[in-house]
Amino acid sequence: MNGKDNIAVGLLVMGGFMVYGFLLIYLRDFAPNKTEWANAYSTGKHFEARLAHVHGNLFALLNILIGFLLLHFKNKLNNIKAISILALFGILMPIGILSEVYLGLPPFLVLVGAIAMTVSVLWLGLSFYKIKTQE
Repeated sequence: MNGKDNIAVGLLVMGGFMVYGFLLIYLRDFAPNKTEWANAYSTGKHFEARLAHVHGNLFALLNILIGFLLLHFKNKLNNIKAISILALFGILMPIGILSEVYLGLPPFLVLVGAIAMTVSVLWLGLSFYKIKTQE
């Protein structure tokens, strides 16, 4: 795990959540109960589904960025594998939201993913702060 996997998974997850966006468009504009769906814009499953869509793409983009940075600065950064794995575990957050919406599961995956992504971003930020610049 040196960042390449983050880029690959990030792009695949982003594509998946983009496709999921088409489902949301269908539910809003074409489904038999589209009026009820649109009226529940800020509540219930509609809100949760949009939350998953947004966070899925955000966390995918973060994985792409983190992967790029880990690859580009691999000779200057420490703990690349741990940061990479934590960022990948971050994808559990939007997957957890979907599992709540469609399977009624508790928010365990949401918490694990959110904590993992937050730790990976903070750890990478601190790692960059510690890089010695050449003058």
